[in-house]
Amino acid sequence: MDMISYISKHFRIDPQLVEFVFECEKEVAPIFKLFQETAQVNQFRVIEAFQKNSVSARHFYASTGYGYGDEGREKLCRVFADAFGAEDAIVSPMLMSGTHAISTALFGLLRPGDTLYSLTGKPYDTLLSTLYGASGSLEEYGIRFNCAPLESNGMIDIDTSVAEIKKDPSVKVVYLQRSTGYEIRPAFTTEDLGRVISVIRSEFPDKTIMVDNCYGEFVCTEEPTAVGADIIAGSLIKNPGGGIAPTGGYIAGKSSLIEKIAGRFSAPGIGTEIGSYAFGYQQYYQGFFMAPHTVCQALQGVALAARVFEQLGYQAKPSYDAVRGDITQSIIFGSEEPMTGFIRGIQRSSAIDGHVVPYAWDMPGYDDKVIMAAGTFVQGASVELTADGPIREPYAAYLQGALTYEHAKLGILYALDSMGVTL
Repeated sequence: MDMISYISKHFRIDPQLVEFVFECEKEVAPIFKLFQETAQVNQFRVIEAFQKNSVSARHFYASTGYGYGDEGREKLCRVFADAFGAEDAIVSPMLMSGTHAISTALFGLLRPGDTLYSLTGKPYDTLLSTLYGASGSLEEYGIRFNCAPLESNGMIDIDTSVAEIKKDPSVKVVYLQRSTGYEIRPAFTTEDLGRVISVIRSEFPDKTIMVDNCYGEFVCTEEPTAVGADIIAGSLIKNPGGGIAPTGGYIAGKSSLIEKIAGRFSAPGIGTEIGSYAFGYQQYYQGFFMAPHTVCQALQGVALAARVFEQLGYQAKPSYDAVRGDITQSIIFGSEEPMTGFIRGIQRSSAIDGHVVPYAWDMPGYDDKVIMAAGTFVQGASVELTADGPIREPYAAYLQGALTYEHAKLGILYALDSMGVTL
């Protein structure tokens, strides 16, 4: 039985839809080769970091209590730092999410009277509570937030940003968000960030430049710390955990700044000298090792999705052949019904909770109801095949992840079926 007949029979999907997706796959194949070349560079870089630090099986072992002399914890931080072109890093299961890692870094870097200035507009919804309006926010500590809106094309308005920072000597940290959040704009590549960082560094050598690197790790052949960023932060249940890390986050950058952040992460004067993990570190090492390949699989999946839905007349951002800065694909549906159908189709394709039907709900940290497909091995792990979006205009769904390209392809087929697409 050929593959089209097999999929049609076993998953009960119209064979015309299956053939259509396979034809789109042929068009996208040359783009896959570019992703694979990037993955090769990144894989070699990660292996080099492992070898440089002489990682051994003993570094997987668990520790308890204070974790004094925990070689696994210490070595894992060194591997991340070297692979990311940073001086030092904090890598820990105690960082519960990307938002937690970023919040920890900001509280470590900023002091009362300082200003955080974002070059990429307001951060995504869940981080806004760290900045202002919530109990314990930066605002309550006398730390201000300001930002420059992005240009109409989604690019950074560097001239306006430089002019505004010059007016405000209290600006201490200049912030960039790499991924799109729930905005319809391009994600920033490392090359994009490098150009902006170069301008900021030349104009303001005393400012700390921080990048929210979530969803962007291993999409390009370098990380922002390799092109001048002082600090980057992200989640281990996104790209750098490779779909294997069960929880955690990381912060990487200059040693002097990591030391400040470590005082906030644990306690002043203690920093990274303690911290145990009773379950061991093998999943973190192995996940980081797998991450370049896993990211490649995700990129192939979202590129195929972009082409499929472009061919059906929907707007896909970025387009299938665009240079990408993260693993997220937005598809604009224009109304709630096809958006909901798409997300329910992604859930149907899942190996875990594929029988569950997603509904929009008041998700903590968001102003609008959010509908989310998340049939994942690790709860909420968006390096696995997931899709979500707020129920608001322009009714865009955000597709990301896939541990395997084949799963992404099946997810697209289920999405088309759930939407009731006919050819």
